[in-house]
Amino acid sequence: MSDPTRSPASSGFSLSERLHKKRTTAAPGSSLLMSGGESSLPLPPSEKNKRPHTWRNGYTAVLDIGSTKITCLIGKGEPNGNLRVVGYGWRRSAGVRNGAITELQEAEAAIRATVGQAETMAERPIDKIVVNLSCGHPASRLFNVRWPIGGRVVTEADIRRVVTEGRIQATVQGREVIHTLPIDFTVDDTEGVSDPRGHLCETLKARLHIIDAATTALMNLETVLSRAELKMEALVSSPLASGLSVLDADERDLGTTVVDMGGGTTSLAVFGEGQILHTAQIGVGGLHVTRDIARGLSTSLENAERLKTFYGSADLASDVEDEVLTVELLGNDVPHFEQVSRAQLGHIIRPRVEETLELVREKLDGAGLGTAASGRIVLTGGASLLDGIRPMAERILGMPVSSGRPSGASFTRSVRLGRPKHIIGLPENTAAAAGFATAAGLLCWAASAERPFGDVEFREAAPTGFLQKLIAFIRERV
Repeated sequence: MSDPTRSPASSGFSLSERLHKKRTTAAPGSSLLMSGGESSLPLPPSEKNKRPHTWRNGYTAVLDIGSTKITCLIGKGEPNGNLRVVGYGWRRSAGVRNGAITELQEAEAAIRATVGQAETMAERPIDKIVVNLSCGHPASRLFNVRWPIGGRVVTEADIRRVVTEGRIQATVQGREVIHTLPIDFTVDDTEGVSDPRGHLCETLKARLHIIDAATTALMNLETVLSRAELKMEALVSSPLASGLSVLDADERDLGTTVVDMGGGTTSLAVFGEGQILHTAQIGVGGLHVTRDIARGLSTSLENAERLKTFYGSADLASDVEDEVLTVELLGNDVPHFEQVSRAQLGHIIRPRVEETLELVREKLDGAGLGTAASGRIVLTGGASLLDGIRPMAERILGMPVSSGRPSGASFTRSVRLGRPKHIIGLPENTAAAAGFATAAGLLCWAASAERPFGDVEFREAAPTGFLQKLIAFIRERV
């Protein structure tokens, strides 16, 4: 009788020996094994990560309205999964403070110039645009919703009813819901269901993450866009967009917090389980550092920004103690200059950066997310380009976290700098700059065929019957 562990092609090797030989000669990256000793089999590669990104047809335009600059990108997705920018424009921001529109005319002029620059480069006009949400004091809340199914199959309509119920629970006077993000569903006793459609159950439960903002601020934003002859196609949370731009899928799954350090605000988003779990915004940013320098050295804001950009550091080394800088003072008919040490400049910068990072840590520790908020930290945004900010962030944000861990086990957050990924066509000198992370993420969100993170859009179905069309026609004009 033949030996079942051998075959003509085995050349005398047993099955376990052939498996061992195959493992030792496997290609790099294929050595991950399932538990089970020497006879373990390699895990199959993830097909999810191999699938190319599915993009919408045509071109998409996005607008990132920040306190220091306004950026417009026009682009489209390619079959190979990349996202290509065909036109871009940016200008120094005007009429915007702490992410909110303060001067309509100035903001309109800046937006027109920015969009016009992108249109010229792309050689195509745009009239619809996706815009970042940073105004209106965005807030983030979690809701648990139950919906009776009655033993039948869960449908798309059931999911919309659950989400609608969550939006009703989240309704606050004077605020408008921007994102409704299902984190996961529970089908009777089965938890962690990402898509319950087709399941049979008695009760459907959902964990929803809802982001809203002040209605009046959103109306002002829509007004200034209308004056610039643009229709706001959608609003997208700024830190959500930054997370799409700078994080890998594994980082979003294992738990990562994106800290977007802008000019007027610092926003953060906690990702975990492949979803966005929490967002928050702090009214402190890079412009506050610039103003501190201008006050401390009695110089102009322009000079202060230049000093911060070229010589500023949040974590000065000892070898710069004797480096001397020349600063032009304010309030003199004849230009007057004074010399200051680079260390003195650092002493002005350091307290504000420490304050910002400590506020971020307070937001993370107070989010009530347990281990989900204990993962790595990714810094992005223009203010994250400040020299020495990563070592300081590692000391303040990377402190051990024990909340929600058994037996008081601690976990130290790691910190890295984030740059836009998988996007082609940004300006060469800024392609790796964190200042374009939000705009790049907006373009990814807008160009995607499916809404990232399962964001549920509520658009009324187009009227079909003659009477319904007549009623809709009257409503639009009354």
